[in-house]
Amino acid sequence: MGKYAEKAVTLFKEGFNCSQSVFGAFAEDYNLDQDLAMRIAASFGGGMGRMREVCGAVSGMLLVAGLETGAVVGSDREKKAENYAEVQALAEQFRAQNGSIICRELLGLDKAGGSETGGSETGDSETGGSETGGSGMSHVPEERTEAYYRKRPCAELVKCAAEILEKRYK
Repeated sequence: MGKYAEKAVTLFKEGFNCSQSVFGAFAEDYNLDQDLAMRIAASFGGGMGRMREVCGAVSGMLLVAGLETGAVVGSDREKKAENYAEVQALAEQFRAQNGSIICRELLGLDKAGGSETGGSETGDSETGGSETGGSGMSHVPEERTEAYYRKRPCAELVKCAAEILEKRYK
């Protein structure tokens, strides 16, 4: 495991979300303050605010891609196209290795209620009431326990995303 993948996994195990873990592992290389990097990537965890859409590890990976290839002039169509091609290539590489770039699919969650095979993720059992905010999904992150790490592939997904970036840019 390379140094970036190792740092990303460490950040995840410290409690950061998947996006923060990947983006944070590369922040220093782009002269980004670690706190700022964590704030930039914060909303992308749990498949974007725990909505289980695009995987946070993928989002973190694409934030790094933006630092590498992102356009800084609004009218620069060529640079935008270069960045979009890079995004698509990175996403396809992640998909090829993991089967999807969608959080709920990677976690084996159903589309309707966010429940996992063998258990609910609505947060009801932890809070004594619904924490779904009307979306059917909880905005409350799960407690990081040994059981959490055993059932979640997230540390491996964070590692994968960081390794893809490391091979591509470092």
